[in-house]
Amino acid sequence: MCNLYSITTSQAAISELFRMVNRYVGNLAPMPGVFPDYEAPIVRTGAGGRELATARWGMPSSSKALMDATKKRAEKLQAKGKTVDFKELLRMEPDSGTTNIRNVTSKHWTRWLGPEHRCVVPFNSFSEFNKAEGGDIWFALNESRPLVCFAGLWTNWTSVRKVKEGETTNDLFAFLTTEANAEVGAIHPKAMPVILTAPEEVETWMTAPTAEALKLQRPLPDGALRIVARGVKEDPAPMA
Repeated sequence: MCNLYSITTSQAAISELFRMVNRYVGNLAPMPGVFPDYEAPIVRTGAGGRELATARWGMPSSSKALMDATKKRAEKLQAKGKTVDFKELLRMEPDSGTTNIRNVTSKHWTRWLGPEHRCVVPFNSFSEFNKAEGGDIWFALNESRPLVCFAGLWTNWTSVRKVKEGETTNDLFAFLTTEANAEVGAIHPKAMPVILTAPEEVETWMTAPTAEALKLQRPLPDGALRIVARGVKEDPAPMA
């Protein structure tokens, strides 16, 4: 599961590659390490056309996941002799979100599969963790870490992300995963992100009917990725 990636390409380059018409991110600083629940840039379709926005990484978790977490918390409180209002506990259950989406047939995800909730997530490299191989193993198309993107979904959602914040309303995103190709599979056999490398793939993901768009949920061909760094939590842009 990919829970760490980098985006160090400039806002201007992102806008040019993804044919932006609007930008709502201010001064976009390089992000050599994007972690879950961080704000990061996404490209989505807005009322005025394609736009660059920021959103927190982690779509709403399923009701079952939140229910299970709340039950565990209630049991711990009851074991301490405390009175529990389960409905209120559930309402305030913190949910930092689901970063990777695999089962797109789940009812939880099907509500967000239409073009209005699709986005692409620009990135230069991503990490899969493998302790035996040195920790975080960073992948990119090549050593220069060219700009490409993940196929993602986004929504606006009111929830408790962190207890100290209380209820907040945020734009959220996550990206799709699929089976791993040879390079990623050697480090993380279970899955890899869905990566789009061609303009026509981006257009299909952003605009096509759902059945056609979901054909892109497939691994990159074997040999398409390179390991560019090991054992670091940030992958800065390479020297020119």
